[in-house]
Amino acid sequence: MAASQQVVPVTSADLDGAEVSWFSALCSDDYEYLGVPDGELRSSFEHCRDIVLEAEKQGFRNILAPSSYQVGQDTLSFVAGMAPLTSSINFLAAIRCGEMHPIMLARTVATLDHMLKGRLTLNVISSDFPGEKADSAFRYRRSHEVVQILRQAWTQDTIEHQGEIYQFSGLTTDPAKPYQQNGGPLLYFGGYSPDALELCGAQCDVYLMWPETKDMLAERMRAVHARAEAHGRTLDYGLRVHMIVRDTEAEAKEYAEHLVSKLDDEYGKLIRDRAHDSISLGVSHQSRARELADQFGYVEPNLWTGVGRARSGCGAALVGSTDQVLSALEDYRKMGIRAFILSGYPHIDEARHFGTRVLPELTTVSLPHVYGRVPAETPATPLGCGVRR
Repeated sequence: MAASQQVVPVTSADLDGAEVSWFSALCSDDYEYLGVPDGELRSSFEHCRDIVLEAEKQGFRNILAPSSYQVGQDTLSFVAGMAPLTSSINFLAAIRCGEMHPIMLARTVATLDHMLKGRLTLNVISSDFPGEKADSAFRYRRSHEVVQILRQAWTQDTIEHQGEIYQFSGLTTDPAKPYQQNGGPLLYFGGYSPDALELCGAQCDVYLMWPETKDMLAERMRAVHARAEAHGRTLDYGLRVHMIVRDTEAEAKEYAEHLVSKLDDEYGKLIRDRAHDSISLGVSHQSRARELADQFGYVEPNLWTGVGRARSGCGAALVGSTDQVLSALEDYRKMGIRAFILSGYPHIDEARHFGTRVLPELTTVSLPHVYGRVPAETPATPLGCGVRR
């Protein structure tokens, strides 16, 4: 596939830039050596806070706050704690649909959105809850209903929902009105099953992918676009990928080898298996990418699959010089990718490497602003400057 070819129609087709985000390791995912736990890099509030503050200082536009039942931070509590400590970076908060009563989730989101003055985006997740084993189709039906209720809360005066799982009638949305207007916070989503693609195509704004070959990413984009098109919609697309950038390719590849130099593959498998998404279709695609890689772990030039030896989910990194990484990101952008969610090990150090070498060369945006969601002044909502009833 020609790297410069836009794969499918995208919502932000004319956007000259991309949203470049970093990752805060809320779920016990920060290492100096992959697979070697380091108490200094535990997912304490202080450490995760410092990752966010460094990312904001470097100029990243958004930060993914993941959700998992592992030792670390509760996502929404963490985002609330960071609201008064930050001023410019957005928060991409993961919400596990059904974990919280949907009306109360809508109110929680509205509260966070007002605290952050519109610096909130949401990553929609349909995984099992801790201790639960639910049918995949049921989980996605539940997520459909949760998102439908959220969108009503953000755009209507009352919630009217009669679904299989939730039923509400005539409920005022005043407590759930967010700071953002014209549809409320943007919904990001990642998933590979047919039910996942249907949920994203019908309800969400940005489809997130894990790193695979460009041909595989293009196939993924076509599949989800077909579902969006069936609903008369378009999407924007995002890529979640790790990053190792240095002044030269040799230095970057040397650091990649350093990162896994103490990894015991059996322990790495334990780390992968403890994640709630460890048996998902997306994870199997990451395993397939590792199988297709060469003897050094590269499945494409500069796309290294070694991270996946000790991590469920996103399992590959762009490894190269500043120019090589810039070129790769531009190729992805030309395909139609408008959001990059990056990370690296250790997260603070790698944020600085990317922030000083690559970010100054990129045109970055905040997608909530591109979509016209963030008002210029405090909106006339009950939590803003609306009439108090």
